Amino acid sequence: MRRTRGAVAVLAGLLLALLPAAGPALAHKGKLKLEVAGDGATGITVQARHADGHQLDTLVRLVLTATADGGRAVGPVQLEPAGEGQGFYATGPILAPGQWRVTVRAPAPYTSEVTVEVRAEAAQSAPAQVAAAKPDGALRTTSSSWLWPVVLGVLAVLAIVAGVWSAVRRRNDRENVGNP
Repeated sequence: MRRTRGAVAVLAGLLLALLPAAGPALAHKGKLKLEVAGDGATGITVQARHADGHQLDTLVRLVLTATADGGRAVGPVQLEPAGEGQGFYATGPILAPGQWRVTVRAPAPYTSEVTVEVRAEAAQSAPAQVAAAKPDGALRTTSSSWLWPVVLGVLAVLAIVAGVWSAVRRRNDRENVGNP
């Protein structure tokens, strides 16, 4: 009887140790909904969710392959999560301009694959910045604009020196009053 309890305890422990590994996929039936699109230039974005609409709560290593007219191919490329949100992946610029057939696959335990047509466009440059005009009341920097603070500073230093010199002179005069 004691051996049976020990064997059951060991099997229960193994089951509990292995169950969490399959848990996330089993909880959502092992399917992902993958939304694949171009990023407006030469990259790809992927939004991955569970098929029931819930957000991904674990990291999934998606793999991308792409083919274009003329036999051009990209991949397989493992996608890394992007900072835009949970379940969001972005490739950055990996495609040349043109029409591409992009396939994204999720590895086991998920069984998802999606293929879409994407048009990659050459990236456009940012519009030129227009220099902001100064308002009419803006301070102008001329040779006289820095002169007044300097003159006032010099006068303040001279006033302090004169005050200290006067105080020292008065003290010396008081000390010498009784001495011939």
